[in-house]
Amino acid sequence: MKLDYCVFGTNNMEESIEFYDSLFEQTELNKVLTTERMTFWQCENFAFAIAKPFNGESASNGNGTMIGLNVGSSEEVKRLHSKALALGGTCEGEPGQRGPKYSAYVRDLDKNKIVFSV
Repeated sequence: MKLDYCVFGTNNMEESIEFYDSLFEQTELNKVLTTERMTFWQCENFAFAIAKPFNGESASNGNGTMIGLNVGSSEEVKRLHSKALALGGTCEGEPGQRGPKYSAYVRDLDKNKIVFSV
């Protein structure tokens, strides 16, 4: 089994698209579709999307909920962590060794938690 896709809710589609377009610039994820409610980035084996919640209520994030993205190298962990912060994200854990993984944690503009790891 492998992760197929992940969707984060957003309350500001335009700002969220700008954040993820910039964050994913030098990665294998490419924006493939934008609708009024959702925007998708995709690579060969994974898709990521942001969406206005289907039920029309405000998007919220779960405490203890996050997505982990294996980015291939410790240098890429550092680069993406730094870039997310420069784009207005917040730090949830500086790059460093954590058990068997080298990882760094951020929250996006809607407070969704992301871990970059290798």
